[in-house]
Amino acid sequence: MAVEETLVNVLRMYDQDLAGKRVFIRADFNVPRDDAGNITDDTRIRATVSAIEHALKAGAAVMVASHLGRPKEGQFNEADSLAPMARRLSELLGRPVPLRREWVQGVDVRPGEVVMLENCRFNKGEKQNDEGLSRAMAALCDIYVNDAFGAAHRAEATISGMARYAPIACAGPLLAAEIDALGTALSDPARPMVAIVAGSKVSTKLTILGSLAAKVDQLIVGGGIVNTFLLATGARIGKSLAEPGLVGAANKVMSAIMAKGGNVLLPIDVVTAKEFSATAPAEIKAVRDVADDDLILDIGPQSAAALAAILGRAGTIVWNGPVGVFEWDQFGGGTRTISNAIADSPAFSIAGGGDTLAAIAKYGITDRISYISTGGGAFLEFLEGKHLPAIEALEERAGGIRAPLPQALN
Repeated sequence: MAVEETLVNVLRMYDQDLAGKRVFIRADFNVPRDDAGNITDDTRIRATVSAIEHALKAGAAVMVASHLGRPKEGQFNEADSLAPMARRLSELLGRPVPLRREWVQGVDVRPGEVVMLENCRFNKGEKQNDEGLSRAMAALCDIYVNDAFGAAHRAEATISGMARYAPIACAGPLLAAEIDALGTALSDPARPMVAIVAGSKVSTKLTILGSLAAKVDQLIVGGGIVNTFLLATGARIGKSLAEPGLVGAANKVMSAIMAKGGNVLLPIDVVTAKEFSATAPAEIKAVRDVADDDLILDIGPQSAAALAAILGRAGTIVWNGPVGVFEWDQFGGGTRTISNAIADSPAFSIAGGGDTLAAIAKYGITDRISYISTGGGAFLEFLEGKHLPAIEALEERAGGIRAPLPQALN
């Protein structure tokens, strides 16, 4: 699905009659854990509770599946078991959630009950999107629900394979919300549209920058990326992280935006240090005064204030990445100012990416962002305009296309 398209047409779980049906919900419970295997952030588990509760209240027999980690396919291992996720889901739902280890050939679950299916990547053929495995799993359900936007960019059996063979395939509320929010932000944005793209390297965000150049009115670049853009303007960056070989690419992005009357907003002052360290003293200076032994680790207060004013006038804001090394407070002023400006702006704001979510949490603005994406790689690939296998499969089904099942599975 390209960002130029205005609508994503998929069936939605809330529109389906689930009563008495076998409902297979593909969730994303690939959550962070500590060395002992304990869950340290259950956000993704909590995000799918509404879909599960809706199906249970409707009288469905509910199966919940997810991947976890990168186990060797065809082999069970305790370290990648979904047992901790089943326990946490049981606590959130206030009811037992048994974990089923061997489930591809059949699942015993009755209407009004919910079971969790063991790590789908233990099944040989999952990551290869094996057709036989996809068909077998599709035969387990009457309705397949994808509620795993965080894995929507992966062409795997429980992501796109099952969707092509299940009797009905639809988007869960979490996936539907992602589609709607990203569609609003990218397909029909309120103007002016401002994008913030930051990260350590231009090379990792080059496709995103090129795609957004055709959409945005203003582009803010930050992190290590801004250093390559500063180089492209002839500015001094000292010994800062940069990619001189991509100066030409940076110039193309700037030219594309300026050709349509927009701007790439670069800092006029920066925060520097002599070494990359949590204890390094910070120094604010104009970009023109950056010394040969300086590292640029944040945008300066003048630049941050100017960008905040622009964000305050925006109609749509897309945010991916902090503008400095915000984990260290002396280099977090720019990201803090930008974060608060987005939170205060009347614009429709959408944010995604791990570091972005960490900044949102640090500055306590979670409830003041219009939409926070649960996807990491999927969010980035959507911004790039790439086809997401999960959404593509659901669109095909909404259009009435269903891959034929063998007679034995009909």
